[in-house]
Amino acid sequence: MEVLKKLKSIEDIAVLAGVSKSTVSRALNNSPLVNEETRARIMSIAHDHDFKPSFTARNLSLKKSRTIAYVNHAYCNVECGISDHFSLEIMGSIAMGLHELGYGLLIVHVNPADRAWASNYLDSGRVDGFILMTSEKKRDHIELLRNLGAPFIAWGHGGSDFCSVCGDDRKGGRLAAERLIATGRRRIAFLGGIKGETEVKLRYEGYCEALVAAGMDPKASVAYADYSEEGAEREIARLFERDKDIDGVFANSDYMAIAAIRWLRASGRRVPEDTAVVGYDDLAVASYVTPRLTTVSQSVPLAGRLLAKDLVSYLENGVVTHSEVPVELVVRESA
Repeated sequence: MEVLKKLKSIEDIAVLAGVSKSTVSRALNNSPLVNEETRARIMSIAHDHDFKPSFTARNLSLKKSRTIAYVNHAYCNVECGISDHFSLEIMGSIAMGLHELGYGLLIVHVNPADRAWASNYLDSGRVDGFILMTSEKKRDHIELLRNLGAPFIAWGHGGSDFCSVCGDDRKGGRLAAERLIATGRRRIAFLGGIKGETEVKLRYEGYCEALVAAGMDPKASVAYADYSEEGAEREIARLFERDKDIDGVFANSDYMAIAAIRWLRASGRRVPEDTAVVGYDDLAVASYVTPRLTTVSQSVPLAGRLLAKDLVSYLENGVVTHSEVPVELVVRESA
C-alpha cells in the first residue's frame, strides 16, 4: 500500500489542489465562500495526506484585515484611471460606506495581463475582499476571482453567483433619448462607451426604444469610444463626417459629453441651439461646465455605499446579492 507524503502546510495542499492558500484555509474552516466541489477536493487531499493544521496557523488564517481592495486598471499616465472623476466620486462613497462598517479601503491598480494580483493580496492577508471596478478584461478578472473562491463584488451587471451593483441602464438610455426628442431633435446620435459592455448595450437598447417609438431610425448615427475625452472627440468628429445635420447627441458618460460639446463649439456649432447634448452619470463637474450639462444621474453616492454594504454582508453571511440603483434625468442647459 502506497504511503502518501505527510503535508506540513496549507501551501502544500494548495499546490496539489491547484488553488490558492486562502481557498484552502476557507475550505478547512468550512467557509460558505468555497463551492462544494472545491471543498470536497481539498478535504480529500488533507485526509489522504493526514494533514492536521496547526492551531496557531489556523488562528492567523482566520484573522481579518478589515480592509477591502478597490480594484481599478493600472495606467501609465495620469490622464485616466483613478484620476477620472467617476472613479473618484464612487470611490469616495465606497470609502465612507466601508468606514461606517468598520472597514478600510486599499486602492489596487491591476495590469490586465497580471494573473497573480488577486492571490497575492489574499494570501498575504492584506485584504478580505475586492470591489471590482475595471471595465477592460472585466470578464477575465471575474473568472479569476471565482476560481480563487475570493470574496468580491462587481460594479455593473453581474452573474448569478457573485455580488453586483448596477444602474438601470436601459431606462437611463431611454430617458436620455426621450429628452432629446422632447426638445425637437430628429437626427440623434448615440455616442457609446466600450462596445460590447453590458451597460453600453442596455443604454443603446433604451435609446433605440425611444427613437423607434418616435418613428426615427436608431441605427443612423452610432459610434463607440473608450470613455476618454480623446476617444469621444475622435468619434464625434466621425459621426459628423457622415451626417452634418445631427442635432442631438446622447453620450454614455459626462466626460464624453463634455468632450463632444468642446468639439461642437470648436466646429462652430452652438449647444444646445444647433446640437443638444445629454450625458450620463451626473458627476459634480456637470454643473460647472458651460453650458451646464443635462445628464442621466445613476446615483453614484448610493451606488458606492451599496458596493460597500453588499460586499461586507457577503463576507459575513455568504449571501449573494444583486442591487440596482435608480436613474433619473437631470435637466440643465445643454439639452
